[in-house]
Amino acid sequence: MTTAVGIKGHCAHCDITFELKPWQLNAIAIEEPFDCPYCQRVLELNCPRQLRHFKALDHWALVRPSMAVLTSMVLIVALVTEWVGLISVIGQLNVSLVVLLAHFLVLRYARHRQRMTLNLQAVIPVLPIEQLARIAGARLGQQ
Repeated sequence: MTTAVGIKGHCAHCDITFELKPWQLNAIAIEEPFDCPYCQRVLELNCPRQLRHFKALDHWALVRPSMAVLTSMVLIVALVTEWVGLISVIGQLNVSLVVLLAHFLVLRYARHRQRMTLNLQAVIPVLPIEQLARIAGARLGQQ
């Protein structure tokens, strides 16, 4: 996943909102719990709607480069058609302004869709079998 700016996490336990680091975003993507940087509780994204919205961010990754290519090509085509004489200078200016307006509107919408705050719930971590065996051995050794 590319670097997404504007994704925040909200810890339900300590009620603090913080910017998620890339490794935390990767943990959310593979549905792996991670520690809250403030209260040290284990957090996980449990809401299926937010998880779908988070995973849909991959679709917005190529919007910026594809819009740059599309805008460049339309501006070049408008310039060439003006040189050939198919449209006037005013027509070329109108096409250029409309394409630039559409470019910035699409990028603004994509940036808006990428900003989100994920509600992270505290979960009880499941201990691996080896750790459970060590705990049981230590308790039996105490008796």
